Amino acid sequence: MTMPSSGSTPFAFPEFRGATRRLILWNLAAYFALALVQMTVPATGGLLALSFAFAPSAFLHGAIWQPLTYSLVHLGILGTLFELLSLWFLAGFIEGAKSESWVTGLYVVSVLGTALAAIVIAVCSRPLGFALAEVPLSGCVGGIFGLLVAIGALYGDVQFTLFPLPIGIKARYLVAVYALVVFAMLFGQQQRMYAFAQLGGGLAGLLYIRLAPHRGLSLGLSERWYGLRNRYYRWKRRRAARKFEVYMRSQGRTVHFDGQGRPIDDDPDDKKRWN
Repeated sequence: MTMPSSGSTPFAFPEFRGATRRLILWNLAAYFALALVQMTVPATGGLLALSFAFAPSAFLHGAIWQPLTYSLVHLGILGTLFELLSLWFLAGFIEGAKSESWVTGLYVVSVLGTALAAIVIAVCSRPLGFALAEVPLSGCVGGIFGLLVAIGALYGDVQFTLFPLPIGIKARYLVAVYALVVFAMLFGQQQRMYAFAQLGGGLAGLLYIRLAPHRGLSLGLSERWYGLRNRYYRWKRRRAARKFEVYMRSQGRTVHFDGQGRPIDDDPDDKKRWN
């Protein structure tokens, strides 16, 4: 895989493949499915949108699916178009240097980080004396911000050309400008929870690129799981070996096992070896 260069990058979309394609198609399928339901049964479509969007109070009362489903809820065609084009550009750019599983893990962690930040601000706002009106979250803006932060942290010197203006800007400055815009939204009562949640998505993306395995979160977790499983099996084998040593001594025989629970042949010339 080739690493992005630090030169000027024109406004051109990357190849439509791998994790980028899957993320786009999932969001498109969810958008058209919800739009079809809203067109045929408007009341049911509205209830579905509210059920799958993320509301901290609903999550705390049992709607545990919402942290994953809210990013698939797209309510407006222009907003959806902007989000999916941004997702295509950013995810495809990163996928040119990282694996598919790494990009998918980054996006999912950023989406979950956005939801977690919304929960934190909703729970803490009232005790701190600035109770916020709950605004259900929808769309994949938090995941997109996580991707953008990752580009700024990993490829900060890459320069993008801002479409449609012939102006170039480095990735780190683009992230800083976007973060300042989101931070300014914190001072608006209606957008405060939404803005704080986006910052949470960006922070989650930053933590992911610092802590996640280079080959992807899913692969790293699977390796960790199999490592724990293998250690458990080795412990069982050593335990069984110790019991077998005790049993053989009670039968007048002496056998030995190594630290891995494997038998040690004390007398290679002994033709009466036990099996």
